[in-house]
Amino acid sequence: MAASKEEIMEFLAQEFPQALKKSVIEEITPKGAQLLYQVDARDLRPGQTVSGPTLMLIADYVLYIAIMGHLGLVAMAVTTNMTINFFRKPNGNRDIRAVCKLIKVGKTLVTGEVWLYSLDDEEPVAHVIGTYALPPQQKED
Repeated sequence: MAASKEEIMEFLAQEFPQALKKSVIEEITPKGAQLLYQVDARDLRPGQTVSGPTLMLIADYVLYIAIMGHLGLVAMAVTTNMTINFFRKPNGNRDIRAVCKLIKVGKTLVTGEVWLYSLDDEEPVAHVIGTYALPPQQKED
């Protein structure tokens, strides 16, 4: 059962309030999501570039949002794997847009891909493939 953008935001406000302080969920799509992350000095590494750990955080977060948008509020879904390819230096003066599409939704695992962009740039700065494990479903008696 899918969750709406409003339901996801309400859930995150209760469970992960820190996550909403620097990000805006722009869109929930069928099997996907789009997020805008507000970059500040804490996200930068030397050379005025957005750090790799920050890009991983953004990718992990938008994948979690996409899963909830597709399956509903699955609080105990957890990351099991994440692979990132860095393409270009992300501009430290621009926010990051994350575009996620779920590739495979199974009973126990969900795999998705995330493209990361410096805002207003058509060329991606990174590409991520991530997998989440879903909690066991309770059997009804």
